[in-house]
Amino acid sequence: MDIHQLRVFASVFKNKSFSKASGELYLTQPTVSEHIRTLENEFDCKLFDRLGRTIIPTKEAEVLYSHAMEIIEKANTLKETIGQFKKEVTGELIIGASTIPGTYLMPPVMAVFQKKYPSISFQILISDSKGIVEKVSRHELLMGAVGTKIYNTQIDYIPFMDDELIAVSSPSLIKKEELTLRELIKFPMVLREEGSGTRKETEKILEAKGISPENIKIAGIFGSTDAVKQAVKAGLGFSILSKFAVIDELKHKILKEIKLTDIQMKRKFYIVTHKKRTLPPAYATFLKHITAESKDI
Repeated sequence: MDIHQLRVFASVFKNKSFSKASGELYLTQPTVSEHIRTLENEFDCKLFDRLGRTIIPTKEAEVLYSHAMEIIEKANTLKETIGQFKKEVTGELIIGASTIPGTYLMPPVMAVFQKKYPSISFQILISDSKGIVEKVSRHELLMGAVGTKIYNTQIDYIPFMDDELIAVSSPSLIKKEELTLRELIKFPMVLREEGSGTRKETEKILEAKGISPENIKIAGIFGSTDAVKQAVKAGLGFSILSKFAVIDELKHKILKEIKLTDIQMKRKFYIVTHKKRTLPPAYATFLKHITAESKDI
């Protein structure tokens, strides 16, 4: 058993697929299968039950996965620590992010970070807030950036930036510049999907004002911020979105902000980590960087 075999096993376990692991690791599928067979022979057990094209991890695989991830992380940390002797932080950051942080905040943050630490590479994987928190809690990601707190006892939430949610519509749908929240919801509304941080924060705001879902005429539910914006531009309804997401549309007057006279809608963005995981040096360096400097973005 070597670290490479454990990386292959972890990828198969995470993806529940030999072919997806093959693509992720840039290995042929027979090579991936051979590594798994070697591990099964070494541990004298089956690691995956094959049901047609579907594979299901065995109990032994569940145990091996948790230990494999610990070994892989220690190997990565060792490599990065040795790299520090050269006075250079190295490594790869794989960070999950919900739509608004991933699309509008992380790119400029990463640009500044890479100028300081050019030997660190990174990937940003975008999902909704709920999905990112679940991946961190299941050890599939070491770090994420989300727009709401999802209850999970295994997760630490570290605030790193403030956001303002605003009501927007097409200029033709709502003529007035100012409304109360109750006046606003007389118009049809466009929402993000369940699991979205923006959706969750919007529901909190409505609930705090005593407005139940039954009081809202939902014109449509969409799985991305861009889809919501397109629906609002088309006049389907108004929406409540992060100001970061509509800066250009407001500037060019494609959308208009409806000022709410009775409420300010603020929220925070959070970096999420697992309470029981020790961050490798590259991740720890990035966390220090983003909490110190992202407010200037």
